[in-house]
Amino acid sequence: MTALDLRLPAIWRQGIDNLRSVYGLIVLVPLVILILDPARLGRIVGVAGEALLGTLPYIAAAVLLFAYLRASGAEAVLARAFDGRETKMIIFAALFGGLAPFCSCEVIPFIAGLLAMGAPLSAVMAFWLSSPLIDPPTLFITASALGWPFAIGKAVGAVALGLFGGFAMRLLVRGGLFNDAVRARTGGGCCGQRSNVHQRPVWRFWHETERVKTFVSEALANGLFLLKWLTFAYLLQGLLVTYVPADVIGKWVGGDGLMPVLTAALVGAPAYLNSYAAPPLVAGLMTQGMSPGAGMAFMMAGAVSCIPAMAAVWSLVKPGVFASYIAFGIGGAVLIGIGFGIVV
Repeated sequence: MTALDLRLPAIWRQGIDNLRSVYGLIVLVPLVILILDPARLGRIVGVAGEALLGTLPYIAAAVLLFAYLRASGAEAVLARAFDGRETKMIIFAALFGGLAPFCSCEVIPFIAGLLAMGAPLSAVMAFWLSSPLIDPPTLFITASALGWPFAIGKAVGAVALGLFGGFAMRLLVRGGLFNDAVRARTGGGCCGQRSNVHQRPVWRFWHETERVKTFVSEALANGLFLLKWLTFAYLLQGLLVTYVPADVIGKWVGGDGLMPVLTAALVGAPAYLNSYAAPPLVAGLMTQGMSPGAGMAFMMAGAVSCIPAMAAVWSLVKPGVFASYIAFGIGGAVLIGIGFGIVV
């Protein structure tokens, strides 16, 4: 009896951890609907399933491209963006930020190495702002959920936000701010990985066993990761379409002008949605009346302020630079949302 009593708390803790995971929520959400509102379960699951099936080709393309970038060592090419004149570095850092084959935590050792090499803070800021907004998987998933015009608009917005933050940081540094911006570091990155900044990429990697293993492991890991998050996101989309009245969404974030975009950015910033979960949710909100400009601002502010992205910045620089990152991100999201609303 004593042994059983000692095991019970651990079993309960494991169960709670499982429920908190995305997999647990994928099971829990339909179960709760089945108990409380069984008549609408079919519609919610149908919306989620149809959207997920339509996204599968995009997931496959994104996973294969991402695995290829990681296996070939493409980060070495990205590192070259931080060589040369500062203006050139800012431009290339903003452009290549969206191509970086890293998750938010893997950015930490990469950026730490660049800062140690003396890369200017302005170029690092440009990379930091554009990197969480768009990458190959996000581009395909956004296109699947919201269409290619929205996906291309987000990619252009990511580069624009990187340029905005990079050149703004350059002005602040030249004005005498942030001369001592980098935190002292005592360990490796949060993923336990080192960045291969100095290695040359191997584009035809299939003759090297270790790189082939990297390709397979990255494809499997990212495929499961994307399926997990998109299944959960499409369930949220089904819940939104089913339960949230269209007039409520339209009242707050519908129509033209500054207020819908500003409201969406301020709501999106604390939502902490990663770039894979956000497009299906925004698709649901737009179905209910959210304006395109507000949807763009919501996604961009949420990506910049998601917890992994903020942790990457906080771990390497001092609070003043971190505050600038948040201000540039949310302010830029509002401006880009307004611009996107005018264009479309």
